[in-house]
Amino acid sequence: MTDQVYVGALTLDLLLGDVRSLKQKRSVVRPIIAEVNRRFPAVAVAETGALDLHRRAEIAVAVVSATAGNCSQVLDDCERLVAGRPEIELLSARRRLFNDED
Repeated sequence: MTDQVYVGALTLDLLLGDVRSLKQKRSVVRPIIAEVNRRFPAVAVAETGALDLHRRAEIAVAVVSATAGNCSQVLDDCERLVAGRPEIELLSARRRLFNDED
């Protein structure tokens, strides 16, 4: 039996509330990223898109695991955490799961 490695990737497209500048945007996005990092220290999370738009943000989360189920569970938990933030609206969530055979 060979050991498997799975990589899960989650991309979240966010609509921010009453944000009128990139500085205000940072004050909304940074705490979200920090909370994901704090609650899930084994994941990588970063703002990855819509960098020049005031009211939109794209956040990506990645996780590595020995099982596909654990990858999915961690990504579900991260998505639920971000979606529950009252200052944003989650417009879409895209996920991919890779293994060492891809």
